Amino acid sequence: MYRIINRRKIRQLRKMRFWRRRSSDLTKPRLCIFKSSRHIQAQLIDDNKGTVIASASSVETEIKSTGLRGKPMAVKVGGLIAERAKKAGVSSVVFDRNGFTYHGRIQVLADSAREAGLQF
Repeated sequence: MYRIINRRKIRQLRKMRFWRRRSSDLTKPRLCIFKSSRHIQAQLIDDNKGTVIASASSVETEIKSTGLRGKPMAVKVGGLIAERAKKAGVSSVVFDRNGFTYHGRIQVLADSAREAGLQF
């Protein structure tokens, strides 16, 4: 139990480090990632207005119907969020990994979004 609580605290500390650096520059929208044990979600957030510009999730029928899991599913979500960002007129974002370490599904999602045309 202690190990789980400690992991959560460490993730929160990583998250706060990002926010301290981010608070000075709010010109670009933020690509915020959340992952659970089964799914992954990505949102483009405009912090000035406090609105979500676009979002993509592995729970959506477009991705869920493919039957993919893990990293291949993250590739699809990354491509989908980049496509929706282009439709919304966003080309450059700040990547917010939300305290998660940059490996595995997070890294694959970021790489696929870059390949699809998002700059960060």
